[in-house]
Amino acid sequence: MASTDTHAYDPQALRAWLRLQLTPGVSHVYGYRLLRTFGLPENVFVQNLSALRTVVPDRQAMALLQEPAELNSSTDTLLQWIARGDGTNRVITLGDSDYPESLLHISDPPLMLYVQGSDVAWRELVRAPCMAIVGSRNPTAQGAENAAAFAFSLAQSGLSIVSGLALGIDAAAHRGALRSQENALPTIAVVGTGLDRVYPAAHTGLATEIATRGLVISEYPLGTPPLQAHFPRRNRLISGLSCATLVVEAAMRSGSLITAQQALEQGRDVFAIPGSIHSTQAKGCHALIKQGAQLVDCIQDILDATVFQKHVAVPAMNPNKTSEAFTSQTPSSATETHTLLLDALAFDPCSLESLQNRTGWDTARLQSQLMELELSGLIGRMPGGLFQRLQRNLFSASDHPS
Repeated sequence: MASTDTHAYDPQALRAWLRLQLTPGVSHVYGYRLLRTFGLPENVFVQNLSALRTVVPDRQAMALLQEPAELNSSTDTLLQWIARGDGTNRVITLGDSDYPESLLHISDPPLMLYVQGSDVAWRELVRAPCMAIVGSRNPTAQGAENAAAFAFSLAQSGLSIVSGLALGIDAAAHRGALRSQENALPTIAVVGTGLDRVYPAAHTGLATEIATRGLVISEYPLGTPPLQAHFPRRNRLISGLSCATLVVEAAMRSGSLITAQQALEQGRDVFAIPGSIHSTQAKGCHALIKQGAQLVDCIQDILDATVFQKHVAVPAMNPNKTSEAFTSQTPSSATETHTLLLDALAFDPCSLESLQNRTGWDTARLQSQLMELELSGLIGRMPGGLFQRLQRNLFSASDHPS
C-alpha cells in the first residue's frame, strides 16, 4: 500500500482520508481492500463504478461516488482541532509509517486514529510493550485497589497500561499507572467517542492528565457521541495495542470478557485475577481461568510471562518483602479490637447481620468499629450493605495508587 505523510496535514490528502472514513457502509475491512487495490484514498475516488464494484459490493460502490454531506465541515473542524492542539493533537492514517505496528496485525485496523498526547509519548509507543487492564464498571473496593496497584507496578517495570477510560477498573488502572514517575508512556486510554468529547464526563480531568503524560486514542471522528455499539468495537483496539490483557473483575456478561475474547482471537495472552466464589464480579474471571487464562495473584506472574521477558525491567525489591503485590497480614497499627473484627470479616463480602453473629457485638459497637476500619482503608463498603476486607498494598503510603 502506498504511504503518505499526513503529518504535514495537506488539507486535500486529509480530506480524502476523512471522506473514505465517513462514506456510509465502508467499514475498515472494505476500506482496507480499497486501499490495497488502488493505493491512497485520492486514487479510490477517481475510480468509476465498474472498477469499484470489483472490490466492494454495489451499495458501497455507489456510496463512494457521492461525497458525504458533512465532509467539508468535518475537514475544517479536524484541521482546526489539530491546530488548537499545538502539536499534541494528531491524526495517524493507515498509510503512515508510524501507524502502530501492533494494530496492523488485527483483522480490521482503523483507517484513521485520532490522538492526543506529546511527541515523546507517541514516539514511545513504537518501542513500549503494552499491557491492557480491564474490568467491571462497578468493581468491589478490593478490585479497584488491585487494578491500581497492578497498573502502578507494571508501569514501574516499563509497561504501558492500556484501558478504556470507563468507570471502575479502567479508571483505577489509569490512575495507578499515572503514579509511576519513571515511565515516559505510563498509560493509554482508548475511547469510544470523538476526542472532542469525554465519556463519562466525570473523567474529564483524568482524560486531561492522561493526554499530558500518556496518550488518548480514538478511531472515531470528532463530534462522535458515546453510542453503545462503539464500545465493543473500541475494545478490539485495547487488546490490539497490547501484548496481553489482564482482567481484574468481570461479571459473566461484560465488555471485559469481550476484550479478553478479542485478545485471544488476536493471538494475545490473557491473565485473570481470581476472587471470592460468592462475588458476582469474580465469575467472569473464574470462567476465563477455566478456559485457559493464566491465573494471576502477584505481579511476578505477569513479569515472568514469555511475552514480556525481553521487555520489562524488573524493579529492585526489598529483600524483606515478598514478591507478591499484596500482603494479607493485618497492619501493625491495627488495634486488638480491629484485629478481631478483621479476622471475623475475612476476605469475602459480609453483611452486618453475619458479622454480629460472628462477633456477638451489638449493632452500635459494630457499626462504630466498621466506620473506623473504613476510614483507615482496611475495609470497603459494597452495594447491598456488604463489607469487604481489603488487602494492604506492599508499597509505601507515598507510592500507594489511590
